Amino acid sequence: MEQVRVGIIMNGVTGRMGGRQHLARSIAAIRDDGGIDLGDGRVIMPDPILVGRNEDKLRELAEKYKVSRWTTDLEAALADSNDTVYFDALSTTRRVEAVSKAIRAGKTIYCEKPTATNLADALELARLAKQAGVKSGVVQDKLFLPGLRKLKRLIDGGFFGDLLSFRLNFGYWVFEGDWQAINRPSWNYRKEDGGGLILDMYPHWRYVLDNIIGPVRSVFCHSEIHIPQRWDEAGREYRATAEDAAYGMFKFDNGVIAQFTTSWATRPYRDEIAEWQIDGTLGSAIVGLRDCKVQSRAQTPRAVWNPDIPNPIDFRGGWAAVPDNEEFPNAFRVQWEMFLRAVVNDEPFAWDLLEGAKGVQLAELALQSVQERRWIDVPELAV
Repeated sequence: MEQVRVGIIMNGVTGRMGGRQHLARSIAAIRDDGGIDLGDGRVIMPDPILVGRNEDKLRELAEKYKVSRWTTDLEAALADSNDTVYFDALSTTRRVEAVSKAIRAGKTIYCEKPTATNLADALELARLAKQAGVKSGVVQDKLFLPGLRKLKRLIDGGFFGDLLSFRLNFGYWVFEGDWQAINRPSWNYRKEDGGGLILDMYPHWRYVLDNIIGPVRSVFCHSEIHIPQRWDEAGREYRATAEDAAYGMFKFDNGVIAQFTTSWATRPYRDEIAEWQIDGTLGSAIVGLRDCKVQSRAQTPRAVWNPDIPNPIDFRGGWAAVPDNEEFPNAFRVQWEMFLRAVVNDEPFAWDLLEGAKGVQLAELALQSVQERRWIDVPELAV
């Protein structure tokens, strides 16, 4: 087998997402499993160089995952023509500057979302990449989760008939930090530091909605700062300036209405952190990150509501699990492999920086809706 080396500059892997999902479970895992077989006698072998500001953390990660190269000098890494892909998992406020440098250096771009804190900057990155003629990709990991892949299979197979509605209950309790350690970074709750649930999660919801239901045409949103006082990593009290919950509705050309509740101030009583329900004329589905259960038209019970007696119907019992029918690798790894195949074969890649800008657009329009308390149309984007 001919080995095709792809040098990847991985910036921001000392963070939780960059280290766990992108380095450990994607690039290092692909390398340790022998690379990506292209089916034509060639195998893609990723060769990462870790970039960051903390030497001790970089050295520890390099030793743990058997990575021979690391540096605190981003400019030097970008200057090396042997490393052709730049990956960015920095905090959002630092992403535009770093990705712009990588584009000017002629690197292929793959980065986390959101691609920027505002639409103007996100579109500028897409324009820069197009003008430079470099391929780009943006992480859209939830599309490759087992639950949503099963849901897409059901839609493509016509299970639902005419789609009616799409609902989401997402979130969990993020500790305030006074009596238990915080379980999300404190900057998430400071708007001045790029925080806010809408900017964090609505770019996810954009690609989920666009790819599962269809292009989002309008949005209505209300948000809240439910917990105004929090404590940071050092135990210092601060006032939250960014929302910790958002209640959104979305409209589409096909008449489907979506309602998404997203919260960092809720205690789940459900099987998974995220639970979607999609209803159609012929059937419905309950979808989590991994599992998917369905109820068809013929299996739908006749509901009887009588508060004077115990409920006689086992509503949960009337749902059937959708079988896997395939293996589901880590969602981040799946998209990494798709992207690297597109890079080596010089093929188009659907989820580029323009798609990333669409996610920022939805977040920005949702925030506008919060301020103006009205439905906001979603214009088409182009560069």
